[in-house]
Amino acid sequence: MNPVWKEKIETDVKNNKVVVYMRGTPSQPRCGFSARVVKVFHELNIPFKSEDMDSDPDLWKTLSAINNWPTSPQIYINGEFVGGCDIVTEMFRSGELQKELGLA
Repeated sequence: MNPVWKEKIETDVKNNKVVVYMRGTPSQPRCGFSARVVKVFHELNIPFKSEDMDSDPDLWKTLSAINNWPTSPQIYINGEFVGGCDIVTEMFRSGELQKELGLA
């Protein structure tokens, strides 16, 4: 685990309501799962901090060690790791995501 990435992740999660560690960027996602998560947050008009997991192999390793979650994207809401695309998409469909974000 890279201590520099660990500290940056902790700071980002603390200072942002929603953080998405994804493949690519919101304007150019590099996988369908990342694109789907971006679409959900855009539909809800929720700003989010993002980080390209492909930018540094140590970021992937650090996130995987922290969350025990080997895939992307990885989403944090209100300082808590919630999971990946399937979980966030299901939360959106059920209305749970809107409640978590204070929209309902």
